[in-house]
Amino acid sequence: MVHRKVDYEQFSILMLTFQARNKSNSAIDTQLGMEVNILDINDNPPVFQRKLYDVTVNEAAKQGDFIVGVLAIDKDAAGTPNSTIDYKIISVVPTTKNVEFYIQDNGAISFKGCFDYEVASKYTIMVEAKDRGEVVKLSSTATVVINLQDGNNHIPVITGQTGSGNVVEGTNGTSPLKIHTTDADTRPTAAWRVRYSIEGDKGGHFSIRTDPDNNDGIITVVKPLDFEKQTEHKLSISVENEEPYFSCVVKERSPSGLWTVISNPSKPSSKNITITVEDANDPPYFTDPQRKVILEENGPIGAFVDRVKAIDPDTGRPHKLEYSIEHDPAGWFRVDKTTGEIFVKETVDRESSYVTNGTYTIFVLVTEKDDHPPMTSTATIQLYVEDKNDNVPLLKENRVSVCQSDQASSAEVSAQDLDGDPYSGPFSFEIIGDHKEGWSFDPSYGYTVRLVKDKRVHASLYTLSVKISDKQGRFVHQNLTVAACDCAVSPNCLLQRNTQQKVGNGLLGITIFATLMVLAFLLLSLTCSCGSVKSLVQVDNVLEDALLSSNIEKPGTDCMVPTTLLRKASVCQSVKETTIVNDWAQKKADVQQVSSKNVTSAGRESWSRDRSQYFSRENQSWMRKQYQIDNYYQGSTFSRRGSQRRAKTYFINQSTLQSLLTQRLHLMQSQENELLDYEPHLYAFEDNTDKLADLDPIDLPSNEFNPDLLSDLGPAFKKLASICNPGSKQN
Repeated sequence: MVHRKVDYEQFSILMLTFQARNKSNSAIDTQLGMEVNILDINDNPPVFQRKLYDVTVNEAAKQGDFIVGVLAIDKDAAGTPNSTIDYKIISVVPTTKNVEFYIQDNGAISFKGCFDYEVASKYTIMVEAKDRGEVVKLSSTATVVINLQDGNNHIPVITGQTGSGNVVEGTNGTSPLKIHTTDADTRPTAAWRVRYSIEGDKGGHFSIRTDPDNNDGIITVVKPLDFEKQTEHKLSISVENEEPYFSCVVKERSPSGLWTVISNPSKPSSKNITITVEDANDPPYFTDPQRKVILEENGPIGAFVDRVKAIDPDTGRPHKLEYSIEHDPAGWFRVDKTTGEIFVKETVDRESSYVTNGTYTIFVLVTEKDDHPPMTSTATIQLYVEDKNDNVPLLKENRVSVCQSDQASSAEVSAQDLDGDPYSGPFSFEIIGDHKEGWSFDPSYGYTVRLVKDKRVHASLYTLSVKISDKQGRFVHQNLTVAACDCAVSPNCLLQRNTQQKVGNGLLGITIFATLMVLAFLLLSLTCSCGSVKSLVQVDNVLEDALLSSNIEKPGTDCMVPTTLLRKASVCQSVKETTIVNDWAQKKADVQQVSSKNVTSAGRESWSRDRSQYFSRENQSWMRKQYQIDNYYQGSTFSRRGSQRRAKTYFINQSTLQSLLTQRLHLMQSQENELLDYEPHLYAFEDNTDKLADLDPIDLPSNEFNPDLLSDLGPAFKKLASICNPGSKQN
């Protein structure tokens, strides 16, 4: 007996167990199992997975395309009519004649015909799912919403233009025209947005962009136009949407299967426009703005170099052109302002700092003279300057030092030539004159050679005459000062001399102060030793407003004054140089004659004293200049024999010369005798007294000078006085 309803979906099979028990002891006597199959009835309707299906479909979708799928589930026994589901479209809102929806057995929904967004932008479909129950059929429904996305089924149409359409030549970035377009598709979708294209713009002078707010096309000049080349530009502007165009028209509605539809090809809208170019003043231009010219250095002044030519492009109004040099750092060239011919104005030097790697660049400017502001243009001329052998090789350093040793020693000597190859190095080095013995170059060819000193050459300061020749044989004679010294004492003679001459600022100040103090003591010693002390003589002030007369020169009472040699040029330099100039030729011969003899000890001393007079630092400096001048006019063939020869091993240093000169000067003076070696000098006449203007009174200090203050000047002054005047006694 069944006590309550049995649900098939809960228990499709019931398992029953029967037991037979003994009444006396309730023990199980027999046990029987039974399986009860429950028969299903159609008590469950099919149920959709969702009650609402919402999808978006592009308007350009083609008929037969899958749009959306629905699915319903029935809990009744599978494989029975109770669980078998049939789908059906109950209603479609709105109903349009060009669209018909259908659903397949699997719940897939599609359509026939053509969508038209402008007719219906959304469809609402009611779908039913029903089982096949034998007694009763159960069903349920779901809603499907299809939203259409507007497609590009309308062609954009150009409706007009605004703007003058005129462009001034030479301008850039202007917008002469604006194109207007309409589109029936929904804005601002890709089906509504448009893009433009330009045809007929061979030179690429124009571009067109779309205004995103209203789809207008803005034409812009991106490359300047030239009135002289083309006065009008005829262009064709076409427009199309960003999204591809589609077309769908229902031609026939078949009762079964898909309908017959057709698609019309698109034809973009276009419009012809004209851009007019307005004339403007164009700058002149050079026919060849980049020129290269070969030019020989040291060419004659006024030589023709090149010619530039400029043209005025304005056909309607030609202008007068004028040429000028815009950039010529060395100032070597000039240009004819009318013809454009370039000439040499100054000598061109390839070795100038303005020439880089043999190239010199100038800029020539052409200007329209009758226009305001004047239009200009520039041409660049690169001048390749051909080298000439106009420079001689020179020593990089004209002072070197070598070590004195029992073996041959050497020093490096280098030369350079401002000329380029083949007028430069490697160079040939040769020693000329009297010092060929004991000195040599090894090797004698190259940029840097070794000057070798023979071991027989003693320590001294030597001046060698060196002949330096370039590869073409052009040569020069240069003096090379060589200091040979004992490297055990000083590794570099020249460095030692230079170091000794470097004085710091503090030491220099102390030296100057000490020198001034010595001069003060010397003046004081002159006062003590020169003549007797005389009392002051009161001079009648005949002319109170006149200067004292100074023309009182007459023989006086000279005394022995300690001689101090001057090492710097004094006011007598011009007189001394005049004397040397007059005696130069004679002294050269004398020096050569004396230096070539075997001098005795006494003769050497006399020769040393004489030579010290002519070979002081000032005279040597002057004679070097004179020798360079002689070499210049004599083709560098004169050998400075007089300045180079000397006794074999005798060397007079500066202190020896100073001592000899001092002794010589002392012998020339006699005690208390006037050295009448000068003539009285006439000073400038200071005019008559009566013509002199009154002088302003001078206020003298009220305190008077007391001569008694000189009685006791202290022990330091008394000791100095006793040294200056040995005959006096210290009090």
